[in-house]
Amino acid sequence: MKNIYKLKLIAFVIVLICCQSVSAVQTIAIPKRSEILTTLDKNHPRLMLKDSELQKLKQLYKTDKTLQRYIADSLSQADKYMLKRTLIYRKKGKRLLKVSRECLRRVYALGLAYRWTGNEKYAEKAKEELLAVSNFKDWNPMHFLDVAEMSHAVGLGYDWFYHYLDDQSRQKIKTAIIQYGMKPGLQAYGGAGSMPGNKDLVSGWWTGSSFNWNIVCNNGLIVGALAVAETDPEYAERIISHALASMPKALASYAPEGAWMEGPGYWDYATRYLAYGLSALDTALGKDFGLSQFEGISNAGFFPIHMTGPTDLIFNFADCDDDEERVPMPAMFWLAKKFDNQFIADDEHFLLTDERAKPQHVVWYLPPSSKPLSRKLDRYFHGRVETAFFRSTWDDDDALFVGIKAGFNQVDHGHLDLGTFVMDALDVRWVYDLGKDDYDLPGYWRRGKGQKRWTYYRLRSESHNVPVINNQNQDELAEAKFIKFNPDKSSPFVTIDLTTAYKDFAQKVTRGLKMIQNRRAVLVQDEFEIQKPCRIAWGLTTEAAIVTDKKTAELTLEGKKLIAKILSPARAKFTVRSAEQAPPQEDNEDVSRLMVLTPRAEGNVRIAVLLSPVWPDGHVETTELKPLSQW
Repeated sequence: MKNIYKLKLIAFVIVLICCQSVSAVQTIAIPKRSEILTTLDKNHPRLMLKDSELQKLKQLYKTDKTLQRYIADSLSQADKYMLKRTLIYRKKGKRLLKVSRECLRRVYALGLAYRWTGNEKYAEKAKEELLAVSNFKDWNPMHFLDVAEMSHAVGLGYDWFYHYLDDQSRQKIKTAIIQYGMKPGLQAYGGAGSMPGNKDLVSGWWTGSSFNWNIVCNNGLIVGALAVAETDPEYAERIISHALASMPKALASYAPEGAWMEGPGYWDYATRYLAYGLSALDTALGKDFGLSQFEGISNAGFFPIHMTGPTDLIFNFADCDDDEERVPMPAMFWLAKKFDNQFIADDEHFLLTDERAKPQHVVWYLPPSSKPLSRKLDRYFHGRVETAFFRSTWDDDDALFVGIKAGFNQVDHGHLDLGTFVMDALDVRWVYDLGKDDYDLPGYWRRGKGQKRWTYYRLRSESHNVPVINNQNQDELAEAKFIKFNPDKSSPFVTIDLTTAYKDFAQKVTRGLKMIQNRRAVLVQDEFEIQKPCRIAWGLTTEAAIVTDKKTAELTLEGKKLIAKILSPARAKFTVRSAEQAPPQEDNEDVSRLMVLTPRAEGNVRIAVLLSPVWPDGHVETTELKPLSQW
């Protein structure tokens, strides 16, 4: 009886904990549909940049040289679009071949140019583009991102060019927004509104997703709905109501500090659309219903700042490009204005010193301050996918930089790469991530246990900067957490529990990464408690040329050098392998793997490798090893 009582008590405690965790999930109060539009500004334009704000910008323009340059950049883009042929319906596979994104770019550029200069040539070109896409047979509801992006583009165009458009054109464009955007949207949400003549169902799986599709689709529809809200309120009320119910699950992915599980590329995509939708709600309704107050969003602007190395390359984990640099992100200005954070705006201005501004930089413009940027050298972003970043300084392109991640292997767009890292020094990326492969490869999106996705080299563990045991991937269902993060002044470090990634072979696996000798070199140390004899292959990916004498490897890239040295095990040796693959995969030409092989590992095993850039005054030769438990 006592045991039964204990079991019941345990069950009660588990239920209580679960209930508490559910109640702790951030939610918003969704108003009645009839109350959603009570504060609607029925004038046009009302989306993102109202005429009153435009006039303020024009006054500021008289004395603000930065804004003058951004306007010049935007007008230059509009002039280029004047020479482009009108958009046509082009599909590739499931996707409307980048047409929706091109339409969006044209609407913003032409719209800002028209509203800034009053020159009707820009409005006439935009009208031509809007009527063209309104005459499409659909906006490709089978790939709903296309619907969302086009709803945004055409909704914005309808609003910004409203007074230029004649009644017939206005009616044609509005009908397209409803027919090709709002009705498929309602079908995806599960309501009435199917498209006449379309026998296929519109999938609404994204409405319950935690990832980028949720934010992009919901906010694209919000912009389209707000554009036609005064004439067709039933669509706006229903779309916004559904979006308010859907978005909290994805917004929770920013918690607690603004990072994004799917990597920096999809941080940009999701945050961009979050800015579009919430900005449109603010200007059209005067409120965003509390969506911007979700945990982590106010700090989201720090993520792209810290995940960019001194080479300007980002820590490109998940499905990013292999050579992806941080690019200008207008949403940084929106974040800065929304949360009164001048630092985020100033960092974007700093990036734009050598880059061209986009029209959206003007839409959310915040003047730069005269204060010097003061950034932390080390930053830890908590969350389901955790990341940590260390650097020697912010003011030198030659600075030492490392980024490392934990998290879970089933994240959308994720790879089997728990514990992987990248490293910059001497203005070179020495330790490299190959990034994504072709999205159209068969089975690329099948993420479960033993699925086709994990047969592709770039997504497998063996291409990443992690150990591989017995030639097997990390467990597809594994999760890893940071154990310690120490932003020490001279020797910052992080340790990670990787045990579940290698549970078939090891009782415990821990990785440590540390900057040493006043941030002049990096020590990577892995500790294994092996359950049965196995083969461990420690590796990193690099574009450098490699010469090795077994215990030491000299890497050379762009005339710079880095020395890799095995500090443990005593008998281990370096070997070099090619990362090249056969079609249809990416070929990875001129990319190598620097490997440490332990053919028969058993018991307690430690692999420690020192990565030491050759600075003008020399390099770090060695360092004392301590168990990770003593770090």
